[in-house]
Amino acid sequence: MINVLIVEDDPMVAKFNQTYLEGIKGFYLIGISNSIEHAKKKLKEYKIDLILLDVYMPGNQTGMDLLKQIRDEQRKTDVILITAASEVNNIQNALRMGAVDYLIKPFEFERFKKALISYRENNRMLQKQTTIDHNELDLLLLKDVQESETKTPLPKGLTTSTLSVIYEETLKFEDESFSTDDIAEVSTISRVSIRKYLTFLKDIGVVDETLVYGIGRPVYQYSFNKLNLSRINHYL
Repeated sequence: MINVLIVEDDPMVAKFNQTYLEGIKGFYLIGISNSIEHAKKKLKEYKIDLILLDVYMPGNQTGMDLLKQIRDEQRKTDVILITAASEVNNIQNALRMGAVDYLIKPFEFERFKKALISYRENNRMLQKQTTIDHNELDLLLLKDVQESETKTPLPKGLTTSTLSVIYEETLKFEDESFSTDDIAEVSTISRVSIRKYLTFLKDIGVVDETLVYGIGRPVYQYSFNKLNLSRINHYL
């Protein structure tokens, strides 16, 4: 799980961010800080992997000050800025100091979800490997370029919403293989529909398909092709 700290002084905005975060798998909320000083205490008390950080905070220090301190102390903590501060200078400084994303209020849940899922997948790839080849590095560095391209329409009979649900469920299996029945057990989608979407994911190279023989009828098992994971972004 990725430990997250929300640093936001507006209680309503903090609650929205918490609700959004809880709707995405793989993240655990450590707490909410309504001041920079409180956030510093949380950083000392807990292992924080990711901070959702507002720029404008009460007191003498801003979110940018906290980001600078995190970098000066060489903490292994990433930061996504979530703020109404849209000045180019702020954005440039945040990126120079290693902010992994910058969300400008107000934003839709889909933008928030995209930022968190992108972070989660990049983190997963880097955590599980001690070395990385150029193809995998391209997936990390060129993701924004790939995602900025026009979305590709899905084949007839498939919908973005159902594809998103099924893809989210498949991510839970990580390095393990899974079948149509495995997905059906944790969703309300029919096996026939799931089979169609898994076939689509196989066709675009996101998953590999293997026919496994055992007792009874053969079963199709699926596993992720990590080099091609970003292809799903063209459809979601």
